[in-house]
Amino acid sequence: MKIYPYKRLSRPITLRVTSVSLKLSDGTRDPLDTSAYSTQEQAVALGVAGHADWVSATIGLSATLPPGADAPDAAWSDLRVLAVLTDGDTNVRTSTALTRDTEGSRDWSGFMELFRDDHLGRANLGAYAVGTVDGVRGRSITETDRNWIVDTVSDEPVRGLRLDVRKASFSKSSREWLHAYADAPWLVDTTARVPTVFVNTDIDGIVGLLDSNGSGVESKVRDLLVAQMATDVWTAVFHGAIGDLEVEPGGGPVFPTDWQGEVLREMLPDVVPGVHVEEALRQVHRRRTGDSGWGELQTRIHYAAVRRAEAAKAVGYMIRSLERTNRESET
Repeated sequence: MKIYPYKRLSRPITLRVTSVSLKLSDGTRDPLDTSAYSTQEQAVALGVAGHADWVSATIGLSATLPPGADAPDAAWSDLRVLAVLTDGDTNVRTSTALTRDTEGSRDWSGFMELFRDDHLGRANLGAYAVGTVDGVRGRSITETDRNWIVDTVSDEPVRGLRLDVRKASFSKSSREWLHAYADAPWLVDTTARVPTVFVNTDIDGIVGLLDSNGSGVESKVRDLLVAQMATDVWTAVFHGAIGDLEVEPGGGPVFPTDWQGEVLREMLPDVVPGVHVEEALRQVHRRRTGDSGWGELQTRIHYAAVRRAEAAKAVGYMIRSLERTNRESET
């Protein structure tokens, strides 16, 4: 948790998406239905309508400030509410001022317009209340504690980790760097805009097993294989995210605004349990860059990856399936 040298509100802003529309290349506008955004996931999917020629998107927003924002004895004045869209891939930051719905209301609303050419994939959308404190304008009073994800390409509004899964012959691939890993069943590339899993088609039967819809033991073997792959993926993306952090002038790490941030917020509660995710990030960063503690943390990282891959469930299903098969063969 950050420490501010002035008084602030202790509770966050609640931000909601109320509408989404696309401006197409012919100048027409297509209002998207509610399937384009999810309040539960806090995500917007601008690819839901299947348009390949949209130019810009307009997102309707509603923000509710916590109690006390307009208290007569508040330490701030000139209160304003801003919606801010940040894209870590393109370094584009867009802000728009929201308007108070009615006099004395804690609800503010407005529209955020984003242009397709400014974004490659996912951006983060949050809200900030700012005011004049101790004669200093534009100081943050409070903000959203969980930003919305705006995905410019996805057709489903989900905020979970997105992966690009590709099949390739590691020994013959045009990606020459894969040649050195010809005996690996799969590899995870965390340097891409979206983490990519390469499945090695040189391994006999792996593609058929992963694509199979069979039942019985075969399906349990497939599930176990997928769980192992998912464990490797979660471990790799965590290390990729924690190894590429920006650092503030004071030395503290900054949460990334793209998939790396989502991965860290998802896994840190299991890596460093019992503390706020920002404090967990600081602890992990200190251990990784310090003289000790990083090796001991690997067990927690692996545990967090195993949990997200649901490996225990896959192992349990596999064991029960084998026991059932053995019983049937004995009768």
